Amino acid sequence: MQDALQEIKRGADELLVEAELVDKLKSGRPLRVKAGFDPTAPDLHLGHTVLLNKLRQFQQLGHQVVFLIGDFTGMIGDPTGKNATRPPLTREAVAENAKTYQEQVFKILDPALTEVRFNSEWMEGLGSVGMIRLAASHTVARMLERDDFHKRYTSQQPIAIHEFLYPLIQGYDSVALKADVELGGTDQKFNLLMGRELQKQHGQPAQCILTMPLLEGLDGVNKMSKSLGNYVGINEPPQEIFGKLMSVSDDLMWRYIHLLSFESLQTIEEWKRQVAEGANPRNIKVGFAKEIVARFHGQAAARQALADFEARFQKGALPEDMPEVSLPGQDGGLAVPQLLKLAGLVASTSEAIRQIAGGGVKLDGERVADKGVCVPAGATVVAQVGKRKFARVTVV
Repeated sequence: MQDALQEIKRGADELLVEAELVDKLKSGRPLRVKAGFDPTAPDLHLGHTVLLNKLRQFQQLGHQVVFLIGDFTGMIGDPTGKNATRPPLTREAVAENAKTYQEQVFKILDPALTEVRFNSEWMEGLGSVGMIRLAASHTVARMLERDDFHKRYTSQQPIAIHEFLYPLIQGYDSVALKADVELGGTDQKFNLLMGRELQKQHGQPAQCILTMPLLEGLDGVNKMSKSLGNYVGINEPPQEIFGKLMSVSDDLMWRYIHLLSFESLQTIEEWKRQVAEGANPRNIKVGFAKEIVARFHGQAAARQALADFEARFQKGALPEDMPEVSLPGQDGGLAVPQLLKLAGLVASTSEAIRQIAGGGVKLDGERVADKGVCVPAGATVVAQVGKRKFARVTVV
């Protein structure tokens, strides 16, 4: 029991209520563990897999995962963390994105222990009377306790009436599915607690909730996001995934390993001990990068990605007299144009921006396409401009 509880809590931000979960585990029956996904961005990245990895852990402990695709709520638009009303998706777009989701999630989840459901199954049958009853279960004042609603209300930004329905519907999903546990990001806590309250109102045992942290992107500062360009997509080429993971700082590496690796806690603690005693953290990073590539592309691809990386950066592909410089980071990192200028690879930031636009800038062999990319503090990268200008840069 204690081992199972430790594995469940691994990497989690908060478990509510632990005593209730212990009682559910003691019952000996497989628990119904629910997580909902709105099919608005079907290209999954490693930030999404934090939640999927936790679902997989529940499966390994013998529990049933309910992978809920919010095709009904997707047509509302999740207001979480937004300062403006999100445009709803069309039914056709939701259906296409949902298909893509299913193709990707089974790279992590066990299909035999996964129940895929769509919340339109019960929401479309609820009808207008049922929706009114659901809306009557909570007050506007209660909804305004949600941080993002409160901020928009106090700053006089519009909140559409239908946005208040989103947490209610997510909570009702737990009623319809008779969920024992629901998982979500830390930004979903209000909605997860709504499920507990609605289950109590419907005479069901209240679900436990487990919140997972939002994974920082490659910059080590902002949440991993495709729009910010700091992401690692699970469908990206093996060499791309490997190179990106090798570029993260040594400090951020441990957070990635803790949240994304399938290695045991004992193994990770042993790695930390070895590094503390002088082992090169790069070797740990290589093993982790291989693990992630193998998960999504297979062992052969992982071995080839490592071989390609070593061919570029260890076997004479770089000049032996390459200068090594340390540069101070700003706000946790250093933008590439500024890095290139301070490293003496370009005469000005404007020249750096022109080089980036022309495809002439690489970091660790990967072409930089966005002038806004930052190198996080603690990271060491090989910066290249054109064919002949190199520098090994550490951001401190």
